[in-house]
Amino acid sequence: MKITSVALLFALSGAAQAAENINFLAFGDGGYHPDYPKTKHIKSPKNKAEFIAAEKADWLEEHRPLEEFNHAPIYVYPGTETATEETGALVVGQAMASLCEKKPCDFAIQLGDNIYPDGAAANDGKDDQKRMDDLILGPLKPLLIQNPELVVYSALGNHDWKTSRRGVKLQTEWMAKQANFHMDGKGYYSYTFGEKGNDVEFFVLDTNMLLSGQHYYEIPLKPDGSEQGLASALASGQAEVEDIEKHEQPVDGEDHRQLAWLANGLKNSTAKWKIVYGHHVLWSIGGTKYDEAHVLRRLILPELCEYADAYIAGHEHDLELLTDDCSRVLPGNTKPKLPLIISGAASKMRGTHTPLANYQEKRYPEYDLVWNKAFTWGFAHIELDNQKDMLNVSFYSTPNDLSGQLVPEQSFSFAHRSE
Repeated sequence: MKITSVALLFALSGAAQAAENINFLAFGDGGYHPDYPKTKHIKSPKNKAEFIAAEKADWLEEHRPLEEFNHAPIYVYPGTETATEETGALVVGQAMASLCEKKPCDFAIQLGDNIYPDGAAANDGKDDQKRMDDLILGPLKPLLIQNPELVVYSALGNHDWKTSRRGVKLQTEWMAKQANFHMDGKGYYSYTFGEKGNDVEFFVLDTNMLLSGQHYYEIPLKPDGSEQGLASALASGQAEVEDIEKHEQPVDGEDHRQLAWLANGLKNSTAKWKIVYGHHVLWSIGGTKYDEAHVLRRLILPELCEYADAYIAGHEHDLELLTDDCSRVLPGNTKPKLPLIISGAASKMRGTHTPLANYQEKRYPEYDLVWNKAFTWGFAHIELDNQKDMLNVSFYSTPNDLSGQLVPEQSFSFAHRSE
């Protein structure tokens, strides 16, 4: 077929425009595999029926509707009756590779909990280099074989911090030796991508460090799913101080330095787009992370509302899209709502708490739940459209049958909001 010069010009123009857009994968909590189980599953093994019964008991204890109960697919260790949850890490990796055959994937962001259950240097007698090869690199091999130049920019999560600072250091050192991974040695950092005028600057947080510098309580929800006040919870003996291990406690004000770094970085950034990501959520409907979310909103939401285009997190093992209109922290705000993207289903899955979701919608006018999917494995793909000045986020899942099939879920668009 003969191509005219005008048609060729339009084709080249379209290709140039596509090249100006920035596309990346976002996935979190991908570091789980039954070969690296929790200690309690070794010391107190359960068969399949007992495992599901325990999951249901936890579900009801948290005041979740019985009719919504579900659980992850079950893995039974060969030659035994011992059961635990199956991992979706390998099939999510396959699904991401399938997507990147169809859509551009310039790079990827990893949202923490890269190593379950206790990070590197866990006291389980297993080799840490093999652990990181198995849990971080292994699931992504289909994606990296397809795109050998792709770089994964990683954040730390609470499980990465679980055992010791040595474990964190082992992970950052491992990543420094990998051509396809990047994580700064101090755990938080920034980087830019794209050409000047159509570029994005990412600010990667170590949210575990930020939260470990705070004194706060775990407070159970009321039976109707609403939050109870600290005074009432203390009076009834239900409030428990968040347990911060000694090695997690910030050293020489490193948490305060990170907050100042974020504020100055966002304020002084000259990039067109400014996106912040870390492990812990600002809002969610998972039902167990709301205490941490209150604290993290207090620490960083004002700066995000003023300067950022989105905040991306993992921690909740589901897919969620929420917004905050910033009216509480920036009275009179006229900017578009701040998108809050949760993509924490890369190897584990969890249900959501419908009563809490309903309570938050009524209690917090600044908050809005746009979409969610629970009890699924999956990830997000994000496009920064520099022609329309829109952030486009698409969610994908993969079935519980371990086929690795790519299943499109929902797509949403948000206006560019930073200046």
